[in-house]
Amino acid sequence: MNEKTAFAERLADAMRAAGYEPRPAVLEREFNLRYWGKPVTLQGVRRWLCGETLPQQEKLQVLAEWLGLEPQVLRFGESGGYRIGEPRGSWGASVSAEERRVLQRYLALPVEQRKVVAQVIEAFARAARDPGED
Repeated sequence: MNEKTAFAERLADAMRAAGYEPRPAVLEREFNLRYWGKPVTLQGVRRWLCGETLPQQEKLQVLAEWLGLEPQVLRFGESGGYRIGEPRGSWGASVSAEERRVLQRYLALPVEQRKVVAQVIEAFARAARDPGED
């Protein structure tokens, strides 16, 4: 079995383990909901599932995070450590109630609107880092 075929099997197994049917339409929808770059086509994800191609590293990381795997386990099939120990973004008590409300409202927005909000936040962050450099 070559590395692309082995990856395709690990991807399909991980999708099943996460409660998703390993079909291109499901993979395309779920991946593009989480990936902020140019959307991946149905044909592109079909190639991943058929063992014809491997995803780029940034896409592999999105897949792994979505499916609850370490990226190297999904890519190479290393044994052990199949689940990420701590979810990202768990700030605990350092986040105020108001900030939690804002984050909850943000997460409830459709993906396209979240992307716009993220771009606005990035613009403000750049302006705060570089005041007067417009």
